[in-house]
Order: sequence, then structure tokens, then C-alpha cells
Amino acid sequence: MPRQMFVNLPIRNMERSQAFFKALGFSFNPQFTNAQGACMVISEDHIT
Repeated sequence: MPRQMFVNLPIRNMERSQAFFKALGFSFNPQFTNAQGACMVISEDHIT
């Protein structure tokens, strides 16, 4: 079974934070992203 890791970090400005990480080339999973939180995809690779 693939392992996943989820890390929660507090931020002050959701739009600014997402724009910063999108500019670095990261993406966000829209299924788990809203005004209160975001799911940034670090890697699609699964470690088993």
C-alpha cells in the first residue's frame, strides 16, 4: 500500500501563499483546496 504524508502549516494569506508556490512550479489538488486550506502536491511518486 502506498504511503502518504500530510503536513499542516499555518499561513496568513492563502492567495499569496498559493501564488508563491505555483510560481515555483508546485500544483494544488482542487479536491482538497478551499479558502480555509490547500493541498499542495509535492510529488506524485509513491514510496512503498
